[in-house]
Amino acid sequence: MGKVVTAQHRAIVQATMFQLAKSIDDAIAPIVDGCMLVVPREVSGVPMAATRALIRRGVKRLHLVALPTSSMQADLLIGTGSVETLETSAVSLGEFGPAPRFAAAIISGAIKMKDATCPALHAALQASEKGVPFMPLRGLIGSDVLKYRNDWKVIDSPFGNADPIVLLPAIKPDVALIHAPMADQFGNLWIGQQRELATMAHAADKTIATVEKIYEGNLLDDPTLAAGTLPGFYIESIALAERGAWPLGLPDFYVADSDHLAEYARMAATTEGFADYLERYVYERRAA
Repeated sequence: MGKVVTAQHRAIVQATMFQLAKSIDDAIAPIVDGCMLVVPREVSGVPMAATRALIRRGVKRLHLVALPTSSMQADLLIGTGSVETLETSAVSLGEFGPAPRFAAAIISGAIKMKDATCPALHAALQASEKGVPFMPLRGLIGSDVLKYRNDWKVIDSPFGNADPIVLLPAIKPDVALIHAPMADQFGNLWIGQQRELATMAHAADKTIATVEKIYEGNLLDDPTLAAGTLPGFYIESIALAERGAWPLGLPDFYVADSDHLAEYARMAATTEGFADYLERYVYERRAA
């Protein structure tokens, strides 16, 4: 996985007090133009406060990998011209309809789309997690997706029996950006049941997190929390952001703001409405 958990590593983490980032802007500094950025699906802890900060900073040419789907986060980043390449299996606002800025970008050719499937994205991230150059996957055979992915290779199984298999190149993001319920003073991050966040952190060169609160004590010393905790040596920086997933929800902590999502779907349906949304809720130049 590139970073091996050892007793020595843990001792170093516990002996060094983690320095919380002064602001979200400080925490997301490693996300630069041209970065490959991996973000989680819309129900796994989406860092929306950090996303708005990225937009305000004017980040461009992102290769955005959404594991394995996205909703408002990807739509915002695409609509503001932050994304050059998108790699995911779906972008949708769910019950609120299509993702309008994503749809407009696909129709106009404003972004490069690398279509994928959920298992394919997980497998490609797991290849980086395990430190191997590719991962085999069978379920893609017979699908039209293969026609549009020249980087996916179908080979005969080296073990014979006329058994074709697809090889997926490892996805190695520069940065994983996530939102989690809490971190402790040593930089350990509690992600709970959202295990794809661990895959992202293991695969990426750096992981940046926003959190709802700081836990008093060491998460790795609590037997009920340790299993859902990412050790601090996987984490580059952490910033506090209460309700940092809003208007999306955070599992087991708060639900999505349906009224706001409906408002976004309505406003983002037009270029003018989307610009008004940005002024009101991202750049905060008007009263919300």
